[in-house]
Amino acid sequence: MENELNLGNTIKIDIPEQDPHVVDEYEKAITTKFRPKIWSKFISAIREYQLLEPGDHVAVCISGGKDSMLLARLFLQLKKHTDFDFDVTYLVMDPGYAPKNRELIINNLKKLGIPATVINTNIFEIANMQDKSPCFLCAKMRRGALYNNAKALGCNKIALGHHYDDVIETTLMNLLNAGSFQTMLPKVKSTNYENMTLIRPLYLIRERDIVGWRNYHNLEFIQCACRFTEHTVVTGSGSQRAATKALIKELVKNYNPMVEKNLFKAPDNITKEMILGYKSKGKHYSFLNDFSGEEIDNPYERAKKEKKLKEKEEASV
Repeated sequence: MENELNLGNTIKIDIPEQDPHVVDEYEKAITTKFRPKIWSKFISAIREYQLLEPGDHVAVCISGGKDSMLLARLFLQLKKHTDFDFDVTYLVMDPGYAPKNRELIINNLKKLGIPATVINTNIFEIANMQDKSPCFLCAKMRRGALYNNAKALGCNKIALGHHYDDVIETTLMNLLNAGSFQTMLPKVKSTNYENMTLIRPLYLIRERDIVGWRNYHNLEFIQCACRFTEHTVVTGSGSQRAATKALIKELVKNYNPMVEKNLFKAPDNITKEMILGYKSKGKHYSFLNDFSGEEIDNPYERAKKEKKLKEKEEASV
């Protein structure tokens, strides 16, 4: 079929085996210059949120950007210097990058010493054929390809490169755009793939420190190679996340310098007795439950159910 997903072949990026006693420039920088703001926070996130357990096999997913490349490099060093029992596989899912972007990714893998497996797909081609929501379809297909390949390789965890700034931006975006108080969690069990867990080991690391690491080594990474978002990447305009990033920066400058820390802390500092309601596993709970001692349905959801029931009864007459 013309629009059938093709996972194609895989290419292994072979990296010459290094002497474990040899420390390269990247390892040295992470364990010295960037130890407080990158390495220590990486280890802290793994410990605090229990991201790794004995026997885990982690698929580190590399998009080609600065965040996922740093994540891969951190796992490379963790595996080298720890006796903790876990395995790691490095995956690059190529959705159909332009040759120059693919070449840049592979060159960076070699430069950083990351023995990744590149999975070739035609996801961009399929997504570009859609008139509506190509980005949604592309993200869904990429996620599916990653999970399927990780599972096929025996992995039980997928590591993504979301960092501290992604977390606070997501919290604020949900609040302002969806009227919902949700954040990006450090680990999430997959609902579609049995025994698979997504983890975010860069959870405590600031984006500015990742940028500092990139600039220190004069590294160049891709941002987004999709033609639908090319203008956004180049100009910094049009993206809801970019607008949220700018808003947070403005709030820090003109409202409260603690805004970023408070946004990060807020989801872990909720007083249940002071909120109108919450959802858990698709079910809504109201503060009125505390008054009546009975379960109170969301009035809007109840009205929807009553309307559907009425329509069903009318249809059966």
